[in-house]
Amino acid sequence: MPLKAGANLPLMPDQAHYLTRVMRADKFLAFNDGAEFECRAGRDRFKVVKATGRADPSGEWTMYFAPIKKTEDLVSAVVQLGAGRLVPIITERTVARNVNWGRVRRVIIEATEQSGRNSLPELAPPVKFDEVDWKGVVFGDERQTKVESGVLRVELKQAGKSQLSTLNTPLLVGPEGGFSEGEFKALDMAGAVGVSLGATILRAEVAAVALAAKYAGGG
Repeated sequence: MPLKAGANLPLMPDQAHYLTRVMRADKFLAFNDGAEFECRAGRDRFKVVKATGRADPSGEWTMYFAPIKKTEDLVSAVVQLGAGRLVPIITERTVARNVNWGRVRRVIIEATEQSGRNSLPELAPPVKFDEVDWKGVVFGDERQTKVESGVLRVELKQAGKSQLSTLNTPLLVGPEGGFSEGEFKALDMAGAVGVSLGATILRAEVAAVALAAKYAGGG
């Protein structure tokens, strides 16, 4: 729905109920395609008063992720961190095959509103792992952390360091069981950059947050 100053537009029943009965407010902010507007609500319609001029804090980076049991938690977190595009990836060890994507879209809207973004990130249809070109993608790589003689050593592929400073670098996290040996080989051969996320093994939804917080938008 396009927004512009002076427009008088209908409110959906659930929106009207939330504004008038739950929040008991007649003034609110609305966003559309990166622009934010001050609005005033009526009984079943609202008027767009003016643009706020606030810049959209949303990012343009892509998060590739394997669906997991806590897909909604993962998606909510990376949306709050500014992801511009979300792409579900079906890997060999993906076990969450029946995700309610309609509910995930509602989670995206809620996280977008909560985090003060001015635009909704795109949710792409699920694709198979081997259908993606992984060149230049940065992924959480548990192989990068080794323990030798009780001393932790964190390694980073030297050849991929320059990629980490590139704005809007696409990111990838795997499923609960991690990537298979074949998938690691495919990522390496494609030129993806594996990075360590620390000394401990992280749950997939936590790994997504750690990876995005550290590397999204160039770190």
